[in-house]
Amino acid sequence: MSKISRRTSLSVAAATFGCAAIALTAAPANAATPAAATPIAATSTPAAAAHIADGSDAVFVQTDNTAGNQVAAYHRAADGTLSLAHTYNTGGLGGILTGSAVDHTASQGALTYDAAHHLLYAVNAGSNTVSVFAVHGAGLTLVQVVSSGGAFPVSVAVHGDAVYVLNAENGANIQGYQVSYGRLELRKDWNRPLGLDATGTPQFTHTPGQVGFTGDGRQLVVTTKAASNDVLVYRLGFDGAPAHTPTVNAFPGTVPFAFVATGRHEIALVQAGAGAVVNYRVAADGTLTQQSSYATGQAATCWIARDGDLLFASNAGSATETGIRLGEHGALTGLGNTATDGGTVDAAAAGRNLYVQTGAKGIVDEYSVAPDGSLTAIGSVTVAGAAGGEGIAVG
Repeated sequence: MSKISRRTSLSVAAATFGCAAIALTAAPANAATPAAATPIAATSTPAAAAHIADGSDAVFVQTDNTAGNQVAAYHRAADGTLSLAHTYNTGGLGGILTGSAVDHTASQGALTYDAAHHLLYAVNAGSNTVSVFAVHGAGLTLVQVVSSGGAFPVSVAVHGDAVYVLNAENGANIQGYQVSYGRLELRKDWNRPLGLDATGTPQFTHTPGQVGFTGDGRQLVVTTKAASNDVLVYRLGFDGAPAHTPTVNAFPGTVPFAFVATGRHEIALVQAGAGAVVNYRVAADGTLTQQSSYATGQAATCWIARDGDLLFASNAGSATETGIRLGEHGALTGLGNTATDGGTVDAAAAGRNLYVQTGAKGIVDEYSVAPDGSLTAIGSVTVAGAAGGEGIAVG
């Protein structure tokens, strides 16, 4: 696989599983609920401006900036390269978990696109809110800022009309919402505390990592990282309400971090402590059964993205992406590693392109994806104010 010559060296020896090290905690604040938002940066080129109205593909990147969280919207050209359209204020603040360096929310899913409703959800970790944008191609309109139902939101998941937010602090909890007329309706009865140790240190390793749905949308999955080394599975009712207690799948010492659905009842889970990607079948009762495992051999394997039968795991400590082929019966086959800029974190795939968010300098690396899974670097963009930020989504 190809390498990027501008690769930045990054040391993560201070971290338990290396996803980050060193940070300051952002003070929470309340955010207002504006009816709309206007872009704060002009369109980068006339050609890029012309694409706003035609609904061309877009890539959205969250800064998680503590001075004011923002979402940068990029047009994706036919060759996969990105050009800045606008940058939008979320109406909230970014946040930093103590102990983090290149991954300030230490999570996956901080920015989530809802294709069914043409909405974009962004967590404001420093102000305990979630921003809801209406999406028009690469154009965004801020329509709502709602309470996250807890402290320090880090991840959002959507399936149908059900949306769930994972809050990381104060023992952690999940909060559910229903989508109604392009807005989120908070369901107080869909709040479930996780009961994690709120004093666990370092904070970025001892808070939960992601909330997400199984492929069929009938179960909700939460990873707890080193807070308890568990994967929690909540059975959902027909209306989307979670069971009062989850099925607890314990994986001592593995630090379950992020996952993607690989089928109706399967997930590929990154175990950061083990440096491995493991494909599991999720039973109706919420128990996980291992189908296949692949050790990346890289440092701080924490995030994962899917592109058809290809999986890409992000390795913050090695500044690489590991390619993996998903085969029959959940079999995983390694395809090699590709260098990125420093602090490899979240990633998103679209149209045989992979976009990798790197936290050391706030750079998004752009790749084309060949049928054999190999990656070819095609460019990069630097997102202003996004060093340490997390959250990337494709429209």
